[in-house]
This record gives sequence, structure tokens and C-alpha cells, in this order.
Amino acid sequence: MDPSKQALDQVLLVAGISAYVTATLVFIGYFLSRSGLLRRIGIPLAAIGCCAQFAELGARWNMTGVWPLTNLYGSLSLFSAFGVLIFMIFAFKYDLWFIGFGVLGIAAITLGYATTWNEGYMPAVPALQSYWIKVHVPLVIAAYASFMVAFVVSLMYLLKAAFENRLGAGTALHGTVAGAGANVGVTMAAAYAATSPPPGTIASDTPHIDAAAARGDFWGLWLAGLPSLGKLDILTYRIVAVGLPLLTVGIITGAWWAKEAWGAYWQWDPKETAALTSWIIYAAYMHLHTRNAWRGTRTAWVSVIGFVSIVFCYLGVNIFISGLHSYKM
Repeated sequence: MDPSKQALDQVLLVAGISAYVTATLVFIGYFLSRSGLLRRIGIPLAAIGCCAQFAELGARWNMTGVWPLTNLYGSLSLFSAFGVLIFMIFAFKYDLWFIGFGVLGIAAITLGYATTWNEGYMPAVPALQSYWIKVHVPLVIAAYASFMVAFVVSLMYLLKAAFENRLGAGTALHGTVAGAGANVGVTMAAAYAATSPPPGTIASDTPHIDAAAARGDFWGLWLAGLPSLGKLDILTYRIVAVGLPLLTVGIITGAWWAKEAWGAYWQWDPKETAALTSWIIYAAYMHLHTRNAWRGTRTAWVSVIGFVSIVFCYLGVNIFISGLHSYKM
């Protein structure tokens, strides 16, 4: 094994983790302060981390000649990279940078955890030496990553909806712009002015938060600076609409691979059953989102439950439950 290539592999791995951790901290600052400077710093850091991860997987493949997604380390690494990539695509299109701390934080934790499963440069077991692994695994991991981004957006929806309901119930928010600091107050006020609809155009879906913002309440201004509940709901839907087809094709290609490797398309292996359960939850989400009575808080919770099922399918089954897909020794 070429020592210089091994060193490059480790440098890229460290670069990816470092960029993600730093970007997470920067985006936390942006989330709290709405500072344009912090956003401009966080974006290239996220891009550097994502590129470093893809480069590390490519360098490992070039160095060993073994497809890097044959173990949990490579799979989790790709999950982090895809998650950041999908986040950035949607963030550039829909100004989603306010969830950067959540996505980058999950990516950093996932990549850090992946290093505990780093088995070095061992060749794949015979069952994984198939061309299907180059199709099935990236599709499924991209689906998981999409659902992760949708999960973070759903949490933002539930956060804002909870505060709106709290204010509607007569519970006041405490905090003033003056008490929060002049610079932060000005930034909050500017964010509120930029996101609030012009008078007489469209009714707000968070009137109590807007009323608190109009009074100069710090937390009211902070919450009003987030996208509307309607926009958050639609963004979640659009991201899930990317992930569900990917998961569908991933399950189909997995069945074809299973037929070739084990002689049957479907064997009700724990992994297969868990993947089907996750698919049903997200298919239900897409259907329920067409119903006005379910759209909003209810579908946001379905999105959260769906991602919990994905975590169980991805890690719970693979690590703790014995089966054909298990990493359990």
C-alpha cells in the first residue's frame, strides 16, 4: 500500500470532519443571529467538507481497487456527504441556510461515528463483490440523506408552530431587542422586514408571532425571521419527493441483487422489512400531504417518525439485529 496515498486518505478524512464541525458552529451563530457574514463563512466550509468526503472515498477506491461502500464506514461517510450536498442544493434554491447547523451537525456526528467502523483497506466479502453494490447502495444512501434534510426542516416547522400556539394560548415570550444587544436587534428586525409579506398581500400563518415581532419582542423577531410555516411545509414535501423515488428504486435494485446473491427477490430479512416499513411511512406522508386536514403539523410529525424509522433501518437493524444485511459479528 502506497504510504503517500494512505496519508492523503487520512488528511481528507480529517479535513472533512474539521470542516463540518467548524461549519456547524458557524451556522449555529447564523441561526441565532441571522448574520450574513456567518452565512458567507459557513457556506464554503460546508462545501469544503463535502468535497473532502467525496475525494476521500474516491482516493480510497483508487488506492485499494475496492469499492469504498462495502462497509459501514464508507456507507456512513457517503450518507454525510450526500446529506450536505442535498442540503446545499436546496439551500441555494430556497435559502435554507438557517437549517445548516442541524444538517452539518448530523453530518459531523455521523462521520465521527463512521471512523469507529473504519476497518482499514480490507477487501469486500464475496457477497458484496457485485456490480449491484455500485447502484443499490448509493441510491439508498441518497434517499436516507434526503430524509435527513427533510427531518431537520420538519423540526423547524414544529418549533415555529409550537411557539405560535404558545403565543395564541396567551403565553408571552420574554426578551426585548434592547436586552439582546443592538446589533443583533437590528439584524433581527431586518430579517423580519425581509421575510414578512407586504401589507394587504397575503395573510400570515403565524399572526401571534408577527404581533410579538411588531412589538419589538426579541424572540418574536427571531421566529418571524424564519420562513413561514407554509414554506417550511412545502420544502419538507419537496425534499421527501426526492427521497421517496430514490428509496423506491433502491429497494427494487436491492431485490434484484438479492435474487442474484441469495436466490430470492424477497426473504423478509429484518433489513428488508425495516426498509419496507420506512417506504410505507413516506408513501403515507406523500398521500396525507394532499389532504388539507393533515398538511402542516401532522405531516411534519410523519416526516419525523419516518426519519426515526430510517435510523432504525440503517443502524439499528444493521448493527444490533442479526440478518443477511447485518454488520453484527
